Amino acid sequence: MKEGALYIAGPVFNKNEGRLVGVNHLNPQVKKYLDAFYQMPSIHRMDPNKARTMLAQFPRSNENLDQLTKVEDCLVSVGENEEIKLRIYTPKGKGVFPIFVYYHGGGWVLGDLESADPVCRMIASRIGVLVVSVDYRLAPQYPFPIPAEDSYKALQWVKENGTAINGDINRIVVGGDSAGGNLAAAVSMMASDRNGPHIAAQVLVYPVTSFCFNTKSYHEFANGFGLERDLMIWFSKHYLRNEEDKKNSYANLLAANDLSMLPSSLIITAEKDVLRDEGKEFSERLDKVGVRVDYICVPEMIHGYFTNFAFFSEQIENSLSYIGSFLEDLELI
Repeated sequence: MKEGALYIAGPVFNKNEGRLVGVNHLNPQVKKYLDAFYQMPSIHRMDPNKARTMLAQFPRSNENLDQLTKVEDCLVSVGENEEIKLRIYTPKGKGVFPIFVYYHGGGWVLGDLESADPVCRMIASRIGVLVVSVDYRLAPQYPFPIPAEDSYKALQWVKENGTAINGDINRIVVGGDSAGGNLAAAVSMMASDRNGPHIAAQVLVYPVTSFCFNTKSYHEFANGFGLERDLMIWFSKHYLRNEEDKKNSYANLLAANDLSMLPSSLIITAEKDVLRDEGKEFSERLDKVGVRVDYICVPEMIHGYFTNFAFFSEQIENSLSYIGSFLEDLELI
């Protein structure tokens, strides 16, 4: 289908009633989340800077955060007079710890170290890994390939400095959610293509793997489920500079001719998410070329659940268990 085609409508926010209608079939926590989400203006109708300002004003709870040995920030050079920030989460224990390089979501336009902070703390604490969260530069000010290149430079920094922060550079895992999942897989491709740092595994949570916008899940969940089709198009238009970028495998993962060089992979999708089917297709492509891949589709969940502990604590805990079991099976933890 073309971008202007008619898509099946999902739940609709009724402004007069102040709530979503047509959602009786949804998980109660999903209903609560969507009610809150649709109180906001439509992000895809906003200027990116205004959207960031709006989201930054929402209070972020510091309660019940997992306790760690330390959390510290550092700056990494990514070019002449340009730096990005990394946040390093050290779990309790003696180490040496496996290293989990985490890339946050937000469509390459939104998100930051703060939005990823709770889940990074949980990954470090519950799984027992040293987490390095990457504050890559954002589009549209820094479009593709800059966020991907920043992400790769962060990986190189981890390889060069991992020992100094009590990490095991022979047990590096990359991962992220949504656009961050896309960047993690792109980094795995770059590392292979450039003979870069060895990546032992990748963990991709509802990753963006294509820019076709016309899968079955795009039809089913185009509207009313948080991450809408129009919002994904808005993200992609800010991230990609032209049609050539859309064909580049470091952006469009499914455009890659060969995926056999990628590391063992865990791919988690959400049942009611426009990105569900392309995540599943990516897992099938990996399996077809002999890459170890575990695929899990979390029932009843929507995009964004993994980083919203206030609404989806049980599902996040379950997903962390999946990740821990996957890494344990690979003998990485």
